Amino acid sequence: MAGERVLHMAFGEAGLPVHPSLRERLEASSAQNGYGPVAGTAKLREAAAGYWARRGLPTDPELVICGPGSKPLLYALLMAIGGDIVLPRPSWVSYAAQAELIGVRPLLLPPPPGEGGVPDPGLVADAVREARARGRDVRSLLVTLPDNPTGLLPRPETVHGLVEVARELDLTIISDEIYGDLVHNPLNRCPSPAALAPERTVITTGLSKSLALGGWRIGVARLPDDAHDLRASMLAIASEIWSSPAAPIQHAAAYAFSEPVELVARIADSRRLHATVVRAVAERFLAAGAALHMPQGGFYLYPDFGFLTEFATSDEFAAALLDRYGVGVLPGSAFGDDPRALRVRVATSMMYGETEEQRLAALDAADPLRLPWIAEALDHLAEALAGITGNDVGPAARSLAHTSL
Repeated sequence: MAGERVLHMAFGEAGLPVHPSLRERLEASSAQNGYGPVAGTAKLREAAAGYWARRGLPTDPELVICGPGSKPLLYALLMAIGGDIVLPRPSWVSYAAQAELIGVRPLLLPPPPGEGGVPDPGLVADAVREARARGRDVRSLLVTLPDNPTGLLPRPETVHGLVEVARELDLTIISDEIYGDLVHNPLNRCPSPAALAPERTVITTGLSKSLALGGWRIGVARLPDDAHDLRASMLAIASEIWSSPAAPIQHAAAYAFSEPVELVARIADSRRLHATVVRAVAERFLAAGAALHMPQGGFYLYPDFGFLTEFATSDEFAAALLDRYGVGVLPGSAFGDDPRALRVRVATSMMYGETEEQRLAALDAADPLRLPWIAEALDHLAEALAGITGNDVGPAARSLAHTSL
């Protein structure tokens, strides 16, 4: 692909600039160079507790732990809880990889049809009992609300059912809600398991997706009620691995979690942009003949090209899209999916522009699809999909995408 344009749709970056108010707070606190508390500063833990309280989850700041991103927090949780873990299939690549790093075997179960981010409650009970009968020590299950890679949410009744199964089998629930503020229609939010089972649910989140702060590396975890032993274990792990999150980042993050009006507005603009571009991209995949459930949150899609017979695996299909047409996506096999299923994870967030000026214009635009660089990316995608499937993905699809928003 040397010298040829590549449409990057494989990366999970939020694709947007840092808000000026966060830059100011980072700069103002840059002289803070001392080690802080392992759990994070009191100011950040109190701000995170307030963030959850405003979402109907009263939170004790003493049961909040901060880390350098949600990934280290998830890793520490796996170590502290121990035992094997139930994961959705497909699910974010790091869950199974982290489990395997510490000798934990993931038990991968699909979500209910048309849903994402949760293992089907109807399958969990039998699978866990069978695994335990074979000597496996299954202690936890993980959900992602909304999901990466599918962009889907579970139905509320699915979350309720999963909580009941977790209670019956005494499983700790880890709820990764890092995309929670990017549900396209906030009225469609599904309940957090912590609202239904506060005694056994850990929530993790961060600012890398909602405020595009992936490189700043800050995350927070809300532990279950009275989970003082789990807190002690996590802090023992944290003290040996990361000591404490960077002090200037914590200062800026405390401001972000307090949800000042300008950051609430930025997240709302981001949510609208993600939803608009995701839907436009989805319409092109549908026009190409892919099977696809319309994403409900974040900036991911998970189309299925099972009708194609040329490719044996999702890896082959993803490689062909890149090599022949300059479109980079991730194969479903990377997310634990059946390699023979021609499903790929598509991220839209790198389409917003190559410069800060373009990305800010995308955030502010009444119709971002009319911006030349986004329109060009959509045309590139349409041409690639037409080429690889033989189906027309032309003006009719573009019109459908525009009018369906």
